[in-house]
Amino acid sequence: MDKQRVVITGLGVVAPNGTTLSQFNEAIRSGVSGIQHYPHLEELSFSCCIGGIPSISEERKREYFTELQLRNFKSSGILYGVIAGLDALEDAGIQRAEKNADPLWDLGIIFGTGTSGVDKFREAIYKVDEGNVRRLGSTTVVQTMASGISAYLGGMIGAGNVVTTNSSACATGAEAILLAYERIAYGKAQQVLCGSTSDDGPYLWGGFDAMKVITYKHNDAPKKGSRPMSATASGFVPGSGAGALILESLESAEHRGAKIYAEVLGGAINSGGQRGEGSMTAPNNKAVQRCITDALKNAKINPSEIDYINGHLTATVKDPVEINNWCAALNRSGKDFPYINSLKGMVGHCLAASGSIEIVSAILQLDQGFVFPNINCEDLHPEILSKVDAEKIPKQLVKTTLKTIAKASFGFGDVNACIIFKKK
Repeated sequence: MDKQRVVITGLGVVAPNGTTLSQFNEAIRSGVSGIQHYPHLEELSFSCCIGGIPSISEERKREYFTELQLRNFKSSGILYGVIAGLDALEDAGIQRAEKNADPLWDLGIIFGTGTSGVDKFREAIYKVDEGNVRRLGSTTVVQTMASGISAYLGGMIGAGNVVTTNSSACATGAEAILLAYERIAYGKAQQVLCGSTSDDGPYLWGGFDAMKVITYKHNDAPKKGSRPMSATASGFVPGSGAGALILESLESAEHRGAKIYAEVLGGAINSGGQRGEGSMTAPNNKAVQRCITDALKNAKINPSEIDYINGHLTATVKDPVEINNWCAALNRSGKDFPYINSLKGMVGHCLAASGSIEIVSAILQLDQGFVFPNINCEDLHPEILSKVDAEKIPKQLVKTTLKTIAKASFGFGDVNACIIFKKK
Protein backbone atom coordinates (compact mmCIF):
# COMPACT_ATOMS: atom_id res chain seq x y z
CA MET A 1 0.00 0.00 0.00
CA ASP A 2 1.32 3.46 -0.93
CA LYS A 3 1.67 5.86 1.96
CA GLN A 4 -0.71 8.79 1.98
CA ARG A 5 0.76 12.27 2.18
CA VAL A 6 -0.06 13.99 5.47
CA VAL A 7 -0.62 17.71 5.99
CA ILE A 8 -1.47 20.08 8.84
CA THR A 9 -4.81 21.86 8.49
CA GLY A 10 -5.51 23.16 11.99
CA LEU A 11 -3.60 24.69 14.92
CA GLY A 12 -4.56 25.44 18.52
CA VAL A 13 -2.47 26.60 21.44
CA VAL A 14 -2.74 27.58 25.10
CA ALA A 15 0.60 28.96 26.24
CA PRO A 16 1.85 31.21 29.05
CA ASN A 17 2.35 34.05 26.52
CA GLY A 18 -0.83 33.55 24.50
CA THR A 19 -3.98 31.45 24.84
CA THR A 20 -5.28 31.90 21.29
CA LEU A 21 -3.42 31.29 18.05
CA SER A 22 -3.39 34.97 17.13
CA GLN A 23 -2.18 36.06 20.59
CA PHE A 24 0.54 33.43 20.56
CA ASN A 25 1.64 34.32 17.02
CA GLU A 26 2.03 37.98 17.95
CA ALA A 27 3.84 37.10 21.19
CA ILE A 28 6.48 34.89 19.57
CA ARG A 29 7.08 37.45 16.81
CA SER A 30 7.66 40.14 19.44
CA GLY A 31 9.64 38.00 21.90
CA VAL A 32 7.04 38.40 24.65
CA SER A 33 7.64 36.35 27.80
CA GLY A 34 4.82 34.72 29.74
CA ILE A 35 6.97 33.94 32.80
CA GLN A 36 5.76 35.42 36.09
CA HIS A 37 6.54 35.35 39.80
CA TYR A 38 4.07 33.32 41.90
CA PRO A 39 3.96 34.20 45.62
CA HIS A 40 2.38 30.86 46.57
CA LEU A 41 5.56 29.08 45.43
CA GLU A 42 7.56 31.33 47.75
CA GLU A 43 5.14 30.52 50.58
CA LEU A 44 5.78 26.82 49.95
CA SER A 45 9.57 27.37 50.23
CA PHE A 46 10.32 26.68 46.58
CA SER A 47 13.77 27.68 45.38
CA CYS A 48 12.24 28.65 42.03
CA CYS A 49 9.26 30.94 42.52
CA ILE A 50 8.65 31.73 38.84
CA GLY A 51 6.85 29.81 36.13
CA GLY A 52 4.68 29.92 33.05
CA ILE A 53 0.94 29.49 33.59
CA PRO A 54 -1.64 30.36 30.90
CA SER A 55 -4.32 32.84 31.99
CA ILE A 56 -7.84 31.52 31.27
CA SER A 57 -10.82 33.57 32.44
CA GLU A 58 -13.97 32.00 33.84
CA GLU A 59 -15.87 33.39 30.86
CA ARG A 60 -13.46 31.70 28.45
CA LYS A 61 -13.84 28.36 30.23
CA ARG A 62 -17.59 28.50 29.68
CA GLU A 63 -17.09 28.78 25.94
CA TYR A 64 -15.78 25.20 25.99
CA PHE A 65 -17.31 23.49 29.03
CA THR A 66 -20.82 23.24 30.42
CA GLU A 67 -21.62 24.32 33.97
CA LEU A 68 -22.00 20.64 34.89
CA GLN A 69 -18.54 19.81 33.49
CA LEU A 70 -16.98 22.71 35.39
CA ARG A 71 -18.53 21.69 38.72
CA ASN A 72 -15.64 20.64 40.98
CA PHE A 73 -13.31 20.70 37.97
CA LYS A 74 -9.63 20.85 38.98
CA SER A 75 -7.56 19.53 36.06
CA SER A 76 -5.64 22.41 34.49
CA GLY A 77 -4.11 20.03 31.94
CA ILE A 78 -7.51 18.90 30.65
CA LEU A 79 -8.65 22.54 30.59
CA TYR A 80 -5.70 23.60 28.44
CA GLY A 81 -5.88 20.55 26.20
CA VAL A 82 -9.60 20.88 25.49
CA ILE A 83 -9.28 24.57 24.59
CA ALA A 84 -6.27 23.99 22.31
CA GLY A 85 -7.85 20.89 20.76
CA LEU A 86 -11.23 22.45 20.01
CA ASP A 87 -9.52 25.58 18.66
CA ALA A 88 -7.46 23.43 16.28
CA LEU A 89 -10.61 21.66 15.12
CA GLU A 90 -12.32 24.99 14.45
CA ASP A 91 -9.22 26.34 12.70
CA ALA A 92 -9.35 23.31 10.37
CA GLY A 93 -13.02 23.91 9.61
CA ILE A 94 -14.11 20.49 10.87
CA GLN A 95 -17.55 20.23 12.45
CA ARG A 96 -18.18 18.15 15.57
CA ALA A 97 -20.62 15.25 15.30
CA GLU A 98 -24.15 16.02 16.45
CA LYS A 99 -25.14 14.30 19.68
CA ASN A 100 -27.55 11.86 18.04
CA ALA A 101 -25.50 11.34 14.87
CA ASP A 102 -22.88 8.70 14.11
CA PRO A 103 -19.36 9.34 15.39
CA LEU A 104 -16.76 10.78 13.01
CA TRP A 105 -15.38 7.39 12.01
CA ASP A 106 -12.38 8.80 10.12
CA LEU A 107 -11.30 11.26 12.82
CA GLY A 108 -9.09 10.12 15.69
CA ILE A 109 -7.44 11.71 18.72
CA ILE A 110 -3.91 11.09 19.98
CA PHE A 111 -3.33 13.57 22.79
CA GLY A 112 -0.51 13.10 25.25
CA THR A 113 0.16 14.15 28.82
CA GLY A 114 2.61 13.50 31.62
CA THR A 115 0.11 13.59 34.46
CA SER A 116 -3.57 14.42 34.72
CA GLY A 117 -5.45 16.29 37.42
CA VAL A 118 -2.70 16.56 40.02
CA ASP A 119 -4.81 18.98 42.07
CA LYS A 120 -7.79 16.64 41.75
CA PHE A 121 -5.64 13.76 43.01
CA ARG A 122 -4.65 15.86 46.01
CA GLU A 123 -8.29 16.64 46.77
CA ALA A 124 -9.20 12.96 46.47
CA ILE A 125 -6.36 11.84 48.74
CA TYR A 126 -7.47 14.20 51.51
CA LYS A 127 -11.11 13.11 51.25
CA VAL A 128 -10.18 9.42 51.36
CA ASP A 129 -7.85 9.96 54.32
CA GLU A 130 -10.66 11.79 56.12
CA GLY A 131 -13.06 8.91 55.45
CA ASN A 132 -15.13 10.90 52.95
CA VAL A 133 -14.77 8.54 50.00
CA ARG A 134 -18.44 8.98 49.11
CA ARG A 135 -17.83 12.70 48.59
CA LEU A 136 -15.25 12.22 45.85
CA GLY A 137 -17.81 12.95 43.14
CA SER A 138 -18.42 11.35 39.79
CA THR A 139 -15.64 13.10 37.83
CA THR A 140 -12.61 12.18 39.95
CA VAL A 141 -11.73 9.21 37.73
CA VAL A 142 -12.05 11.00 34.39
CA GLN A 143 -10.06 14.01 35.62
CA THR A 144 -7.22 11.91 37.02
CA MET A 145 -6.90 9.03 34.57
CA ALA A 146 -4.03 9.51 32.12
CA SER A 147 -6.39 9.34 29.13
CA GLY A 148 -8.72 11.97 30.62
CA ILE A 149 -7.67 14.58 28.05
CA SER A 150 -8.35 12.36 25.02
CA ALA A 151 -11.58 11.10 26.60
CA TYR A 152 -12.89 14.64 27.14
CA LEU A 153 -11.95 15.68 23.60
CA GLY A 154 -13.36 12.45 22.13
CA GLY A 155 -16.76 13.04 23.69
CA MET A 156 -16.90 16.72 22.87
CA ILE A 157 -16.03 16.11 19.22
CA GLY A 158 -17.60 12.71 18.61
CA ALA A 159 -14.38 11.11 17.37
CA GLY A 160 -14.96 7.58 16.09
CA ASN A 161 -11.42 6.52 15.20
CA VAL A 162 -8.61 5.89 17.68
CA VAL A 163 -8.97 7.94 20.90
CA THR A 164 -5.90 7.52 23.06
CA THR A 165 -3.20 9.18 25.14
CA ASN A 166 0.57 8.77 24.93
CA SER A 167 3.15 9.69 27.53
CA SER A 168 6.91 9.96 27.11
CA ALA A 169 7.96 12.86 29.36
CA CYS A 170 9.14 15.91 27.39
CA ALA A 171 9.04 14.00 24.08
CA THR A 172 5.27 13.42 24.47
CA GLY A 173 4.04 16.14 22.10
CA ALA A 174 6.39 15.32 19.23
CA GLU A 175 5.68 11.62 19.69
CA ALA A 176 1.90 12.20 19.53
CA ILE A 177 2.24 13.99 16.21
CA LEU A 178 4.39 11.22 14.75
CA LEU A 179 1.90 8.58 15.91
CA ALA A 180 -0.89 10.56 14.24
CA TYR A 181 1.19 10.94 11.08
CA GLU A 182 1.75 7.18 10.86
CA ARG A 183 -1.93 6.41 11.37
CA ILE A 184 -2.95 8.65 8.49
CA ALA A 185 -0.02 7.71 6.24
CA TYR A 186 -1.01 4.04 6.42
CA GLY A 187 -4.70 4.68 5.79
CA LYS A 188 -6.07 3.98 9.26
CA ALA A 189 -7.59 7.47 9.63
CA GLN A 190 -8.23 10.51 7.49
CA GLN A 191 -7.92 13.13 10.24
CA VAL A 192 -6.29 13.04 13.68
CA LEU A 193 -6.38 15.71 16.37
CA CYS A 194 -3.02 15.36 18.08
CA GLY A 195 -0.90 17.22 20.58
CA SER A 196 -0.15 17.26 24.28
CA THR A 197 -0.92 19.07 27.51
CA SER A 198 0.54 19.62 30.97
CA ASP A 199 -0.86 20.55 34.37
CA ASP A 200 0.75 23.39 36.29
CA GLY A 201 1.54 24.18 39.89
CA PRO A 202 3.55 23.12 42.92
CA TYR A 203 2.49 19.47 43.08
CA LEU A 204 3.89 18.88 39.60
CA TRP A 205 6.83 21.28 39.75
CA GLY A 206 8.00 20.41 43.26
CA GLY A 207 9.95 17.34 42.19
CA PHE A 208 11.98 19.38 39.72
CA ASP A 209 12.67 21.99 42.38
CA ALA A 210 13.97 19.21 44.65
CA MET A 211 16.20 17.93 41.83
CA LYS A 212 17.70 21.45 41.48
CA VAL A 213 17.23 21.42 37.71
CA ILE A 214 15.12 24.60 37.71
CA THR A 215 16.56 28.07 38.21
CA TYR A 216 16.57 29.83 41.57
CA LYS A 217 18.42 32.98 40.49
CA HIS A 218 15.68 35.05 38.88
CA ASN A 219 12.81 35.24 41.34
CA ASP A 220 13.10 39.04 41.29
CA ALA A 221 13.27 39.21 37.46
CA PRO A 222 11.00 36.43 36.16
CA LYS A 223 11.08 37.39 32.49
CA LYS A 224 14.88 37.01 32.49
CA GLY A 225 14.76 33.60 34.15
CA SER A 226 14.47 31.24 31.18
CA ARG A 227 17.78 31.51 29.30
CA PRO A 228 18.26 28.82 26.60
CA MET A 229 21.76 28.81 25.07
CA SER A 230 22.95 31.51 27.50
CA ALA A 231 26.26 31.37 29.33
CA THR A 232 24.38 32.41 32.48
CA ALA A 233 21.59 29.82 32.20
CA SER A 234 21.01 28.26 35.60
CA GLY A 235 18.24 25.73 34.97
CA PHE A 236 14.86 25.67 33.30
CA VAL A 237 11.73 27.56 34.30
CA PRO A 238 8.66 25.30 34.65
CA GLY A 239 5.73 26.04 32.36
CA SER A 240 2.40 24.57 31.33
CA GLY A 241 -0.24 24.68 28.62
CA ALA A 242 -1.18 22.70 25.52
CA GLY A 243 -0.57 22.58 21.79
CA ALA A 244 -2.83 20.91 19.23
CA LEU A 245 -2.71 20.15 15.52
CA ILE A 246 -5.10 18.64 13.02
CA LEU A 247 -3.22 16.21 10.80
CA GLU A 248 -5.06 15.12 7.67
CA SER A 249 -4.45 13.19 4.49
CA LEU A 250 -3.60 15.48 1.60
CA GLU A 251 -6.46 13.95 -0.37
CA SER A 252 -8.97 14.78 2.36
CA ALA A 253 -7.63 18.31 2.83
CA GLU A 254 -7.76 19.09 -0.87
CA HIS A 255 -11.23 17.60 -1.16
CA ARG A 256 -12.44 19.93 1.63
CA GLY A 257 -10.57 22.93 0.25
CA ALA A 258 -8.87 23.30 3.63
CA LYS A 259 -6.01 25.69 4.36
CA ILE A 260 -2.77 23.70 4.47
CA TYR A 261 -0.12 25.02 6.85
CA ALA A 262 2.58 22.47 6.05
CA GLU A 263 3.27 18.87 5.11
CA VAL A 264 4.61 16.31 7.58
CA LEU A 265 7.36 14.51 5.70
CA GLY A 266 8.21 11.97 8.40
CA GLY A 267 10.31 11.51 11.47
CA ALA A 268 11.76 9.11 14.00
CA ILE A 269 11.34 8.03 17.62
CA ASN A 270 14.00 6.17 19.58
CA SER A 271 15.64 5.66 22.95
CA GLY A 272 19.22 5.63 24.13
CA GLY A 273 18.37 2.75 26.44
CA GLN A 274 19.94 4.63 29.37
CA ARG A 275 23.26 3.19 28.22
CA GLY A 276 26.60 4.93 27.73
CA GLU A 277 26.21 8.54 28.84
CA GLY A 278 22.42 8.13 28.75
CA SER A 279 20.45 7.86 31.99
CA MET A 280 16.98 8.51 33.35
CA THR A 281 17.66 12.25 33.13
CA ALA A 282 20.48 12.60 30.57
CA PRO A 283 20.49 11.80 26.85
CA ASN A 284 22.59 9.21 25.08
CA ASN A 285 24.14 11.45 22.43
CA LYS A 286 24.50 8.62 19.92
CA ALA A 287 20.75 8.01 20.19
CA VAL A 288 19.95 11.71 19.76
CA GLN A 289 22.08 11.94 16.62
CA ARG A 290 20.63 8.69 15.29
CA CYS A 291 17.08 9.97 15.89
CA ILE A 292 17.81 13.07 13.81
CA THR A 293 19.50 11.17 10.97
CA ASP A 294 16.76 8.51 10.95
CA ALA A 295 14.13 11.27 10.76
CA LEU A 296 15.87 12.75 7.72
CA LYS A 297 16.05 9.34 6.06
CA ASN A 298 12.39 8.62 6.79
CA ALA A 299 11.45 12.02 5.34
CA LYS A 300 13.78 11.51 2.35
CA ILE A 301 15.47 14.83 3.08
CA ASN A 302 19.15 15.74 2.77
CA PRO A 303 20.63 17.50 5.83
CA SER A 304 21.57 20.44 3.60
CA GLU A 305 17.85 21.10 2.97
CA ILE A 306 17.04 21.98 6.58
CA ASP A 307 16.48 25.74 6.82
CA TYR A 308 15.52 25.99 10.47
CA ILE A 309 15.56 23.97 13.70
CA ASN A 310 13.10 24.37 16.56
CA GLY A 311 15.32 23.18 19.39
CA HIS A 312 14.51 21.40 22.63
CA LEU A 313 17.06 23.68 24.40
CA THR A 314 15.94 23.93 28.00
CA ALA A 315 18.41 26.43 29.56
CA THR A 316 20.43 23.74 31.32
CA VAL A 317 24.01 22.49 30.94
CA LYS A 318 22.75 20.22 28.16
CA ASP A 319 22.15 23.09 25.69
CA PRO A 320 25.72 23.03 24.28
CA VAL A 321 25.46 19.23 24.08
CA GLU A 322 22.26 19.50 22.03
CA ILE A 323 23.87 21.98 19.62
CA ASN A 324 26.83 19.64 19.21
CA ASN A 325 24.44 16.76 18.44
CA TRP A 326 22.67 18.80 15.74
CA CYS A 327 26.03 19.74 14.20
CA ALA A 328 27.14 16.12 14.16
CA ALA A 329 23.86 14.73 12.81
CA LEU A 330 23.54 17.35 10.05
CA ASN A 331 27.29 17.63 9.42
CA ARG A 332 26.81 21.40 9.43
CA SER A 333 28.33 24.12 11.59
CA GLY A 334 29.37 27.78 11.60
CA LYS A 335 27.63 29.88 8.99
CA ASP A 336 26.37 26.70 7.29
CA PHE A 337 24.24 25.80 10.31
CA PRO A 338 20.46 26.40 9.96
CA TYR A 339 18.63 29.04 11.95
CA ILE A 340 17.79 27.73 15.42
CA ASN A 341 15.69 29.05 18.28
CA SER A 342 14.07 27.94 21.52
CA LEU A 343 10.54 28.90 22.55
CA LYS A 344 11.40 28.10 26.17
CA GLY A 345 12.93 31.56 26.62
CA MET A 346 9.39 32.96 26.41
CA VAL A 347 7.23 30.24 28.00
CA GLY A 348 9.56 28.10 30.08
CA HIS A 349 9.71 24.33 29.81
CA CYS A 350 6.10 23.17 29.46
CA LEU A 351 7.10 19.55 30.18
CA ALA A 352 4.76 17.11 28.39
CA ALA A 353 3.18 20.03 26.51
CA SER A 354 6.50 21.47 25.36
CA GLY A 355 6.82 19.58 22.08
CA SER A 356 3.34 20.35 20.80
CA ILE A 357 3.38 24.04 21.80
CA GLU A 358 6.79 24.40 20.19
CA ILE A 359 5.62 22.62 17.04
CA VAL A 360 2.74 25.10 16.73
CA SER A 361 5.35 27.88 16.92
CA ALA A 362 7.47 26.11 14.29
CA ILE A 363 4.56 25.70 11.88
CA LEU A 364 3.59 29.37 12.23
CA GLN A 365 7.15 30.34 11.29
CA LEU A 366 7.18 27.95 8.33
CA ASP A 367 3.81 29.15 7.08
CA GLN A 368 4.47 32.88 7.51
CA GLY A 369 8.18 33.04 6.73
CA PHE A 370 9.89 34.25 9.90
CA VAL A 371 12.21 33.10 12.68
CA PHE A 372 11.20 34.37 16.11
CA PRO A 373 13.85 35.98 18.33
CA ASN A 374 15.78 34.08 20.97
CA ILE A 375 15.38 36.07 24.17
CA ASN A 376 17.65 36.09 27.22
CA CYS A 377 20.71 34.81 25.37
CA GLU A 378 22.63 38.02 24.74
CA ASP A 379 25.55 36.18 26.33
CA LEU A 380 25.61 33.07 24.15
CA HIS A 381 27.37 30.10 25.68
CA PRO A 382 30.97 29.98 24.40
CA GLU A 383 30.73 26.28 23.57
CA ILE A 384 27.73 27.03 21.37
CA LEU A 385 29.53 29.95 19.69
CA SER A 386 32.44 27.64 18.91
CA LYS A 387 30.05 25.51 16.83
CA VAL A 388 27.45 27.88 15.37
CA ASP A 389 27.67 31.38 13.93
CA ALA A 390 25.84 33.86 16.17
CA GLU A 391 23.71 35.08 13.23
CA LYS A 392 22.06 31.66 13.14
CA ILE A 393 20.76 32.25 16.68
CA PRO A 394 18.85 35.49 15.99
CA LYS A 395 18.08 37.92 18.82
CA GLN A 396 15.63 39.86 16.65
CA LEU A 397 12.80 38.71 14.38
CA VAL A 398 14.12 37.48 11.02
CA LYS A 399 11.85 37.51 8.00
CA THR A 400 12.93 34.77 5.62
CA THR A 401 11.54 32.03 3.41
CA LEU A 402 11.57 28.66 5.13
CA LYS A 403 10.98 25.50 3.12
CA THR A 404 12.05 22.53 5.24
CA ILE A 405 12.36 22.53 9.03
CA ALA A 406 13.15 20.12 11.85
CA LYS A 407 11.81 19.80 15.38
CA ALA A 408 13.15 17.48 18.06
CA SER A 409 12.14 16.81 21.65
CA PHE A 410 14.06 14.82 24.25
CA GLY A 411 12.64 13.44 27.49
CA PHE A 412 13.38 11.83 30.83
CA GLY A 413 13.91 8.12 30.31
CA ASP A 414 16.40 8.85 27.50
CA VAL A 415 13.69 9.08 24.83
CA ASN A 416 13.84 11.12 21.63
CA ALA A 417 11.56 12.24 18.82
CA CYS A 418 12.34 14.25 15.68
CA ILE A 419 9.94 15.43 12.95
CA ILE A 420 10.55 17.01 9.54
CA PHE A 421 8.04 19.49 8.10
CA LYS A 422 7.90 21.13 4.68
CA LYS A 423 6.06 24.15 3.33
CA LYS A 424 3.24 22.90 1.09
